[in-house]
Amino acid sequence: MKTWSTTTLPRLPIEHDGAPVRVHDTAGDRPVEVGGTDGRARLYVCGITPYDATHLGHAATYVTFDVLQRAWRDAGLQVTYVQNVTDVDEPLLERAERDGIAWQDLARREIDLFFADMEALRVLPPDHYVGAVEGIPDDVSAVERLLAAGTAYRVPVPQAEASAEGAGGADVYLDLSTQDSFGAVSGWTREQMLEVFADRGGDPQRAGKRDPLDPLLWRSARQGEPHWEGGSLGRGRPGWHIECSTIAQRYLGPAFDVQGGGTDLVFPHHEMSAVQAAALCGDDCFARAYVHQAMVGLDGEKMSKSKGNLVLVSRLRATGVDPMAIRLALLAQHYRTEWSWTDQILREAGERLDLWRRAADMAAHDSVTEPDASTVRRVRERIADDLDTPGALDAVDDWATTVAAGEPASRLVADAVDALLGVQV
Repeated sequence: MKTWSTTTLPRLPIEHDGAPVRVHDTAGDRPVEVGGTDGRARLYVCGITPYDATHLGHAATYVTFDVLQRAWRDAGLQVTYVQNVTDVDEPLLERAERDGIAWQDLARREIDLFFADMEALRVLPPDHYVGAVEGIPDDVSAVERLLAAGTAYRVPVPQAEASAEGAGGADVYLDLSTQDSFGAVSGWTREQMLEVFADRGGDPQRAGKRDPLDPLLWRSARQGEPHWEGGSLGRGRPGWHIECSTIAQRYLGPAFDVQGGGTDLVFPHHEMSAVQAAALCGDDCFARAYVHQAMVGLDGEKMSKSKGNLVLVSRLRATGVDPMAIRLALLAQHYRTEWSWTDQILREAGERLDLWRRAADMAAHDSVTEPDASTVRRVRERIADDLDTPGALDAVDDWATTVAAGEPASRLVADAVDALLGVQV
């Protein structure tokens, strides 16, 4: 699938000191170094289900992992970034039916709006932007292999649900009892999992399942639902988690560096994606580290589509808010700390952007000064330390304040702010 337009990163004349990026791995609950194996770095970030516009929770996630890949690129690594889009799933189908629009048209409209938001925020696009529909042939092959291995099983479609022509008449589930690695990503107890499973796309009450937590791999086609050719499975469509299991394997291969997303994806989505991949190719074939963006709230509640308490990037832009101020507002929060959006945060970001731009306009020295070089080192150091963007912003603030007061400076810091933080000043 076509992705959004890219932007050119400035090349910094100050050499990178080689300090590796360290992030907090959810699975191990500890900091780990990521990227750099054989001069490469491989990143997978779960994308949107396109039934509504980009809210600030989405934006925070994609800006966070944008900073990660910028740090890798600055270090000279060859980065491969993959993102999926769940362009067929229950929430999308339900919203399309509610609004009286074809689900394909709704998906395309919201994907286009997402692209516009990402371009405005100067988020670097993935090398591979892959729709769930595109990945169906790989999903079918994977599910057939799991059935043949005895790690998946069929559950007949309830008689009350009319099957579509060409359907196999049975849904397919992964048998978690065959997977010793289940639970390794989240570290959750079974009770914690069951508490949220139904609200996060699971079907624990489905009759015929061997375990309430067993994830759906293939949904046999029902009348009135979209469906595709499924080989020996019959016509149908894949479950939610299998798309990421197979897309990551196709485009990144085994043991890629980072699986990213919001904390609401830790369970079930990242847990199930990993365990399904393990069932296909072994325990070490998915991500080396799982990195999660904390939730963004509004008025003390998690910002989410289901709650309807959304601050949309597109609406902020439509009111004349500078996208760089939005990006700075996001960067001012550490990615692992939950926070709530306020008008004050946006005002402070706008004031910071004005200060940086005044300093950049005054930075006309012919050669790099020591404060310039020191600031770039500080920014790199802070980003390498678990993506400490608030600390990086503080470093630029110090530089901008002295330059605004008349200290000579070059364009180096302005270029570094663009290359490393994605903020154009």
